[in-house]
Amino acid sequence: MSWKSIIWNGLLVAALCLAAFLLYRIFQQYSLDEIIQSVRSIPFSTFCTALLFTAASYLCLSCFDLLAIRSLGKSLPYRNILLASFVSLSLGHNIGFAGLSSGAFRYRYYSRWGLTAEDVAKVILFCGVTVGLGLITLGGLAMIINPSDAGRLLRIDSASVRAFGSLALIVPVVYAGLAFFVRGTLRLWRWSFQLPPFSIAVAQVGIGTINFMFVSACLHQMLSAFGDVAFFRSVTAYVLANSAILATHVPGGLGVLEAAVSYAVPKEASIGALIAFRCAYFFIPLALGTTLLVISEVIFRRRSRRADEEADEGAEAQSI
Repeated sequence: MSWKSIIWNGLLVAALCLAAFLLYRIFQQYSLDEIIQSVRSIPFSTFCTALLFTAASYLCLSCFDLLAIRSLGKSLPYRNILLASFVSLSLGHNIGFAGLSSGAFRYRYYSRWGLTAEDVAKVILFCGVTVGLGLITLGGLAMIINPSDAGRLLRIDSASVRAFGSLALIVPVVYAGLAFFVRGTLRLWRWSFQLPPFSIAVAQVGIGTINFMFVSACLHQMLSAFGDVAFFRSVTAYVLANSAILATHVPGGLGVLEAAVSYAVPKEASIGALIAFRCAYFFIPLALGTTLLVISEVIFRRRSRRADEEADEGAEAQSI
């Protein structure tokens, strides 16, 4: 085993240990009956509304791939992109190291539809940039609109929070400005970056931000079942949680998400709300994504077998 493999395996074990520790800290104060009762207290209509926000988020995520493929000058049917994106991300969100794990599934689909390994790598990078732009933009808006919660978490005054929020919003503006004025390859020292067209860059910022607003709305539905929580307070909690997940790469953000939300909104973060959110945004899409993966693999293999048989028949006919 190489040193690189040892380091990656060590990081994975450390992440799993961190997840186990955080989950223990969260669940140790509840009995099984309390957890079940907490989940059951969420109205069915509230849970269904949260599922609608989840569906809207995954549709936005498919638009990440759609924009990426258009920026490459390629064209694929949207239904294909939706399938590849949903399967890749529903599994990647739960496996951890989402960029790598979802990238492997993306390659499995897109390579069958004519994209090269380089194209898929560019799609993955494009989607990663869109995630960053969306998270930074929504975080900046949350700090400007609701500075009190961020100020409490960061232990700074509201004016400083708004200043940080304004600085955060400069990032998407600069990105869109570079796409408008540079129009092509941006070179910085030894590195070069292929910028998308201006319209696609603006769409990246918009779709990325809207996606995280839908996820925050899903979380808000669950939290509001246990208290009167403002929407942008849920946004602050989710931005903090997602930033922690991206930093730790714990599979599915297990334990990290729960700990971060509990820290951000301690009164409303009932264990039932956290479990329900994980079911709505992680576990149910995981079940659907796994099912679609199996079905699509069966269909792909049948088509491949049929194509091989037709090729063999054609070769036999030519030999005769």
